[in-house]
Amino acid sequence: PGERIYSTRFMGDRVYMVTFKQVDPLFVIDLKNPAKPKILGALKIPGYSDYLHPYDDNHIIGFGKDTVEVKAGQGTQAFYTGMKIALFDVTDVSKPKELFKEIIGDRGTESELLHNHKALLFSRNKNLLAFPVTVMKARGQETFGMPAYGQFEFQGAYVYRVDPKQGFQLKARITHLTGEDYQKSGGSWYNNNRNVERILYINDGLYTLSKERIRVHNLSSFKGIGSLWL
Repeated sequence: PGERIYSTRFMGDRVYMVTFKQVDPLFVIDLKNPAKPKILGALKIPGYSDYLHPYDDNHIIGFGKDTVEVKAGQGTQAFYTGMKIALFDVTDVSKPKELFKEIIGDRGTESELLHNHKALLFSRNKNLLAFPVTVMKARGQETFGMPAYGQFEFQGAYVYRVDPKQGFQLKARITHLTGEDYQKSGGSWYNNNRNVERILYINDGLYTLSKERIRVHNLSSFKGIGSLWL
């Protein structure tokens, strides 16, 4: 009661559901009898997931925001901070676990992936995870306990290796912005035509696409091998 559903993922005869009010409960729900859904297990952790993506039958990746709780009057209030990616182990459905988590940036960090799952590139066979992100870094102090809003630091693709044994390993940050763009950006960045929007691979090439540019990097070394201004 009082919580809002942020994301769901149906897998077989189960649904994995994330709700949010102050902390992030991940529920595992049995749907073998659709007329009588049954909660099998739950995990409560800070933050929330806007999108859940299956890694395999026993692991799920969550994409959302980290949060902090701040005292407000007689109670507490939750404020989101950086982008959070988490790998959940649901092998024991009665006791789901958060195996690994990664926090990107500070308050104000955003990704189209949180609103559109098509912005995600994931391949378990290639051990590859990538998505576009605008990273904000806080340079000020907290105000009345509230986390400071960040200033622009990066826009582009974050590229990871991910597996249940080693978690998230950041391998590359690929941007379409020039050095001059970053010098002019100030606290914000508004030239959306150079924002990386999609990432894909073809053979051994990792392609990042924005409205003005296409860049190609080697899928193993992540070294740049080509670029085209549109």
